[in-house]
Amino acid sequence: MDTLEALADHGADAEQPGALGSPVARRTIAVFGPASIQDNCPQEALPEPETVYGISKLAGEHWCRYYRDRYGLDVRSLRYPGLISHSAMAGGGTTDYAVDIFHKAITEQQYHCFLREDTKLPMMYMPDAVRATVELMEAPREKVSQVSAYNIAAMSFTPMELAAEVGSYVPNFKMQYQPDHRQRIADSWPGAIDDRRARQDWGWVPHYNMYMMTMDMMGKLSPPK
Repeated sequence: MDTLEALADHGADAEQPGALGSPVARRTIAVFGPASIQDNCPQEALPEPETVYGISKLAGEHWCRYYRDRYGLDVRSLRYPGLISHSAMAGGGTTDYAVDIFHKAITEQQYHCFLREDTKLPMMYMPDAVRATVELMEAPREKVSQVSAYNIAAMSFTPMELAAEVGSYVPNFKMQYQPDHRQRIADSWPGAIDDRRARQDWGWVPHYNMYMMTMDMMGKLSPPK
């Protein structure tokens, strides 16, 4: 809100984005809920979040639309899936098992997962997320058709699938499943995201799948031999 107000106060023009490109607001797949299409969730799916986090992100989409319509601000948004990074520790979020599993596999050879083994969720490796942000910032305005926020996707997998891939690097790795309150949140989110609008409008293509991401994470986090 403060950023949008500052841009409006300084007369930012939709036809004259800054040298670094148009601002991109961070949104998330948490804007979706049980009423949304759960498999390959499309751009136009009904957003009906059940969490405070998702509600706030959906409100942010509406604010961006308002400032675009009211002041002509060229503000763009991305609905990020779960983000995985070797440079940031897990923060306790619903998708953060996909970060913490690597650290625990390397240090303890085991992990207690707070989701069911068959819970499929959309994920993205951080290098792809950064690149998507920059590409949308730099896209010509005439290529940006989505006023609220773009779906973007890279991979979808279950804890069991990720555990099997991690186990190929840590032979004695064991995974146990102890679902907690985050399971209900995960069950309300789509298992896969349809991002064809981003692909068509500004050429979005992810570079990392689960196997490439796992190889890079293990290479970055494993102690030198």
